[in-house]
Amino acid sequence: MMRIFRKLFANMSEDQSTYLIAGLGNPGRQFKSNRHNMGFMLLDRLAERLEVSFSRMEMKALVTRTRYLDYRLVLAKPQTFMNKSGAAVGSLMRYYKIPLDNLLVVYDDVDLDAGTLRIRPNGGAGGQKGMSSVIQNLGTQDFSRLRLGIGRPPGRMEAADYVLQNFTQAEREVVDDVLDSAVEAVLMFVTQGVEPAMNQYNRRVADE
Repeated sequence: MMRIFRKLFANMSEDQSTYLIAGLGNPGRQFKSNRHNMGFMLLDRLAERLEVSFSRMEMKALVTRTRYLDYRLVLAKPQTFMNKSGAAVGSLMRYYKIPLDNLLVVYDDVDLDAGTLRIRPNGGAGGQKGMSSVIQNLGTQDFSRLRLGIGRPPGRMEAADYVLQNFTQAEREVVDDVLDSAVEAVLMFVTQGVEPAMNQYNRRVADE
């Protein structure tokens, strides 16, 4: 298997594309179902769709590598905890020599309603510490990102406490729907680019 992967990624010619899809979250069973782990949830759903599994560590990330149509995909879940995610993402970008245009970072966003996803070609971190770490490590914010809405905390609850709670049972139905749509958005990003993916998927899934 190792020989197959080495052959797959060695001596890439200019007409072949490799994409890094990085989902942000916190490692460990206690965080698995937290709102803050939407990035990991999406990567798991995407891996299931592509019939692969995360079975190896590379550059401080759980990684799986595969193909989708004519494209090579590197799927990664940084294992450095959220606020240091940039170390893994930056190392993988450099190791695989992936251009910025072929990077998509997926993460949760409290400023978007649950059931909403947004793709953008660039922008700031919006207070999301994982994204801040990625921007700092790469030295630029000019790369695509997919934000998955989790909604604002109720009442006076602190956002830091809210994001580390699990989704309620009612919320899980909305989460499942948006993850399914997000998988299709990622694949469209890879095959057609960020603008078609934005046009198709930048809407509230729960209202469809």
